[in-house]
Amino acid sequence: MKRALVFPGQASQYVGMGQDIFDQHQSVQSMYTAAKDILGFDIAKVTFSGPLEDLTETRVTQPALFITSAAFFSLLPKSFTFSMTAGHSLGEYSALFAAGVLSFEDALAIVKVRSEGMQAAGEAQSGTMAAILNMSRKDIEKVCKHADLRGIVQPANFNSPGQIVISGETAAVHYAMDIAKNLGARKVIGLNVSGAFHSPLMAPAKADLMAIIEKTKFNKAKVPVVANVDALPTADPEKIKSNLIDQLEQPVLWEDIIQFMIKDGIDEIVEVGPGRVLQGLTKRINREISTNGIASQEQLEAIS
Repeated sequence: MKRALVFPGQASQYVGMGQDIFDQHQSVQSMYTAAKDILGFDIAKVTFSGPLEDLTETRVTQPALFITSAAFFSLLPKSFTFSMTAGHSLGEYSALFAAGVLSFEDALAIVKVRSEGMQAAGEAQSGTMAAILNMSRKDIEKVCKHADLRGIVQPANFNSPGQIVISGETAAVHYAMDIAKNLGARKVIGLNVSGAFHSPLMAPAKADLMAIIEKTKFNKAKVPVVANVDALPTADPEKIKSNLIDQLEQPVLWEDIIQFMIKDGIDEIVEVGPGRVLQGLTKRINREISTNGIASQEQLEAIS
């Protein structure tokens, strides 16, 4: 069996995620201790006790999700082999950790800079995101082109057939939502987010992200990592660095990533980390592919 591991991004978080493995594994407790030193606050306390409002702040959500996914990955048995990895937005950092490109500490240090920069960018300029259901890529691109009369707006996540997220300046996104409704979109949903992720409004976060990426050691990937920005596999450290920088402002090509994996012969896609978002998207992309999740001690024991 040819297996790929995928890692969730923002919107998969919940209070208490990963507490069962924290309680049972000293190695996981050590990861949270290291994380407290890197982040400068007690991420374990917020992750396990909340409140949810604090956990959903971008500067908290991103490191919390990365640590949780990395902790689950670290407990996988050596016999649980995989041929490639990918992650949705923030999840790409978990995918790079799993592929041996970044150490846990280095990946978390980058995630800290990324999350703080993205939160600051969102606070500095009004932006938002919206999900549009049952419209083609071509039609969404036309909608955004018409709506950019009101400001910046572009596709941000090509999640699955008929589920595309747009991002940009608030007025432009709202105008695009109205256009999409008038053109027959089945549903248009404004998202409760702190900024216009994967759009040019994230540009202010770029300089600090570039600086820390350039000074961090990136290893050649042990298995290919399929990138958000082009849905292509790479093991090359320099290419991975540029992909991560481009990812801030460019769309997440999740549907293309899953299609590539299937075309490449992947038989099973396993979501490592909290929630079931990526399992749901995978089934919408291809109902035939085997999907599983590892988000609890019980699920870990089932594969041991």
